[in-house]
Amino acid sequence: MKHIDLNCDMGEGLDNDAAIMPFISSANIACGYHAGSTDIMKKTVLLAAEHQVAVGAHPGFADPEHFGRREQHLTDTALYDLVATQIYALQTICRTHNIPLYHVKPHGALYNMAARSLPMAQIIARAVKDIDSRLQLFGLSNSFLISAAAAAGLHTVSEVFADRTYQPDGSLTPRTQPGAMIENETQAIQQVLQMVTHQEVTTLQGTVVPLTAQTICIHGDGPHAVTFAGNIHQALLHHHLTIQHP
Repeated sequence: MKHIDLNCDMGEGLDNDAAIMPFISSANIACGYHAGSTDIMKKTVLLAAEHQVAVGAHPGFADPEHFGRREQHLTDTALYDLVATQIYALQTICRTHNIPLYHVKPHGALYNMAARSLPMAQIIARAVKDIDSRLQLFGLSNSFLISAAAAAGLHTVSEVFADRTYQPDGSLTPRTQPGAMIENETQAIQQVLQMVTHQEVTTLQGTVVPLTAQTICIHGDGPHAVTFAGNIHQALLHHHLTIQHP
């Protein structure tokens, strides 16, 4: 039986976390910069532990007004500090409650920029390794986040998206473009099954590109997030896939 991880971005101040948590195996918890707060971080860590969901840090740009989805250009030192500070903040909460911190997944614009920028990906990988070399780094499949983390000696987890469309170069369709989000549940499930069972995805333009699917991201801020999570969970089980953290 094949294993697959199902992750969701959480601790962002939304009301869906408790409803989605039973369906996933990894939670990427906002660290207070793009969203969340110390209290929300603590609450979400404890909620994840209650459901035996692996806890991960979800660092983003300090831009709550735009939910961390606007690009910023920082110095190398500022970028390193941005990532390391957020990981350390969540790690401290986890240690206080004797709950393991398993992984790191950058958020929003930080994630997308590092996916296509090797220098940014290298700085993020170095920050993760300096905090704890045992941490896994989640990154877009076939991106610089994966190659830089692997070169740094980190364990990598290649991520694919259930509710985002893809471009022919394997990147995600920018949210500013039409068709970036998959709103149809059947389409989302079909894409998930294609990615997991065939390690490929059909792009928005209709071409097929290869990828590596080790973890599937669903977003918790969509209008149908809970329904999507539950039905994707059931579809994976129906196809004899075990849902578990890498």
